[in-house]
Amino acid sequence: MSEITKLKETILKEYPRLTLDDKLKFSCHCGLKCFNSCCADVNIFLTPYDVMRMRKHLGISSQEFIDEYTLLPIDRNQKYPVVVLKMSETETKRCPFVDETKGCTIYEDRPWACRMYPVGLASPKESEANAEEEFYFIMEEMPCEGFGEEQTWTIRQWIENQGIEPYNEMGTHYKDLVMHEKMENIPEFDPKKIEMFFMACYNLDTFRRFVFESRFLQKFEVDEDTQKRIRERDEELLKFGFEWLKFSLFGLPTMKIKSYVLEKKKIEMGLAV
Repeated sequence: MSEITKLKETILKEYPRLTLDDKLKFSCHCGLKCFNSCCADVNIFLTPYDVMRMRKHLGISSQEFIDEYTLLPIDRNQKYPVVVLKMSETETKRCPFVDETKGCTIYEDRPWACRMYPVGLASPKESEANAEEEFYFIMEEMPCEGFGEEQTWTIRQWIENQGIEPYNEMGTHYKDLVMHEKMENIPEFDPKKIEMFFMACYNLDTFRRFVFESRFLQKFEVDEDTQKRIRERDEELLKFGFEWLKFSLFGLPTMKIKSYVLEKKKIEMGLAV
């Protein structure tokens, strides 16, 4: 069993389940002795939206960000590729974006996990026999003086204060993909599907070239307004990529193939009338 799976099972079985209206006493600031301590030697999984925001903040390409700042953990229990922030290779293994005195140097575009801390969100799998809703929990594994501060929040107030809403909105689109019931029916991704998934989710520069410089638009019906939006806005391209993956991986009707392409395929298969 992987460490990720073990942690999830522990959270589901042992952690108190909180709602948006439950309260949290916490504050993090440079006056704490442990300031920035939680930003070292830690596994921070990056969402596609995290990668998009961080690389734009740095002004570099998706590929440059992936090569310089991420790792791709190998877990045979993980069907689709995930991305982890690469810690520095120093003895402290500090986050590459943390300055000892200034703190986070990409604070405005820091990842979802960093914004949420010390609040976590668990998403149990749903089934007809045992449907469970998402719940929040508090992570207190590491010594943190922030829990001794007097400031009190509800979980709802914390989420609003940390600017998490756009991350959650994009996260909903991503979860619609990776938690889709058809994902369970895929035993494992072959190399081609892994490449497709990674490109559409994490390497948006390459995905944009794929859409506009290959035969993609000759095959799929994509109206001019959508083309303009995905050409100009990474957020729109990311959502478009999720829909394309649902079509390509699960066969869902989220994309429309042009009629002449379908007719040509029927002829090739000897199905034309």
